[in-house]
Amino acid sequence: MGSLLAYVGRGTLNFLRYTGGIARLGKDAAYWTLWAPLRGKGIKGRAAIHQMVLAGVNAVPIVSLISFFVGLVLALQTAYELRKYGGTVYVVNLVAVAMSRQLGPLMTAVIVAGRSASSFAAELGTMKVGEEIDALETIGLNKVKFLVVPKFLALLLVMPCLTLLADLAGIAGGSIFTLYELGMPMGYYWTRATEALLLRDILSGLIKSVVFGIIITMVGCYEGLAVRGGAEGVGRATTSAVVTSITLVIAADMFFSVLFYYLW
Repeated sequence: MGSLLAYVGRGTLNFLRYTGGIARLGKDAAYWTLWAPLRGKGIKGRAAIHQMVLAGVNAVPIVSLISFFVGLVLALQTAYELRKYGGTVYVVNLVAVAMSRQLGPLMTAVIVAGRSASSFAAELGTMKVGEEIDALETIGLNKVKFLVVPKFLALLLVMPCLTLLADLAGIAGGSIFTLYELGMPMGYYWTRATEALLLRDILSGLIKSVVFGIIITMVGCYEGLAVRGGAEGVGRATTSAVVTSITLVIAADMFFSVLFYYLW
């Protein structure tokens, strides 16, 4: 019993220490992104644009492809069940709403977490092992401003764009199934999809995407800045960044899904 309590206690302390570190990093990143520019302390715009290309533009093909397949599979599975009740016409509504409210932002976040959280952790971890971060601080440069803020700003801007793209790709995937399997005209499909969607469906997905972007950036950067143990530590941090960010993204998705269900 004592060993169990000790295990739970250590786990709780480690969790509080981890979340506290991420919260402090998030506070510093928010300061340098939102407040410091108003006081004449600029943002490294060129670095932020570079991160937007890496995390956003380069992710367009994989996000589009996976979302397209998810929409196609979703239409297939819902049609299989709705066919029993003669309600296959509602496949359009289900695909459009599910992609916009849930699957679009979630699949985008999982893909970006796999690509960018690991990249952030590996980049900063390598710099930490090579003592480059210590060198930055020695010459008086703030590591959060120069290393974290460009990534933070980039994901804040590209995550909603990628989510909208995922929504469109998923709905387009559903249209392929309804066209060839159900014989539904493409024009009717898109008309019905736009009629089924409400502004709150799209906004709820975009709000989620912004929160997911913050989680992915903070976890990836925190893991990279906390690296210890050389190359092996970089590998552990990269793995931990992906696993932790996806876990927190799904937890946040559950929270916002319940919240929006009762509010909207």
